[in-house]
Amino acid sequence: MSSHSELSFALDLTLDEARRRTAVLEAIGDNWDPVAVLAEEERAYDMLYSGLDAEQQRIYDDLVAAGVLPDRTGGRVTD
Repeated sequence: MSSHSELSFALDLTLDEARRRTAVLEAIGDNWDPVAVLAEEERAYDMLYSGLDAEQQRIYDDLVAAGVLPDRTGGRVTD
């Protein structure tokens, strides 16, 4: 009979993670502006959810209440 032993090993992905991050930053380039990107994303969402008819607004409100979509009204500063 052969004895069954467990195989135990560890794998350090630190170097691979550093390489991945470097590749991502190189792909993004020096001109990437995360604040501008987030502002554009907000404008896109504003356009997406503007002009809803009554039924669409009801469905949107239901999805927000269910937690499927984020509540875009909370935490905003008014002009």
